[in-house]
Amino acid sequence: MRTSKPITVTLGKQQAVVDDRLASGEYESASEVVRAGLRALEREEKARNEVWRRLIQESLEDPRPDIPGEEVFAELEALHDERVKAGR
Repeated sequence: MRTSKPITVTLGKQQAVVDDRLASGEYESASEVVRAGLRALEREEKARNEVWRRLIQESLEDPRPDIPGEEVFAELEALHDERVKAGR
């Protein structure tokens, strides 16, 4: 019994990618190409999320003292002002 439902997708420029994959013989159907692309997207998102989680955890565990927000923004504004002046 089929657990998925057929859908219609307009690929635009990506249609050429699907056609190339089919012509290479690497895939037997457009559905296989799309499923492979979705699996790759899931792997990419999982990897990116793992990186973000690691960076957030490292930040939370950072023993250095916190910097007040006002100080951070003042430094950013000063840096921005310097770059604007240098660009003139």
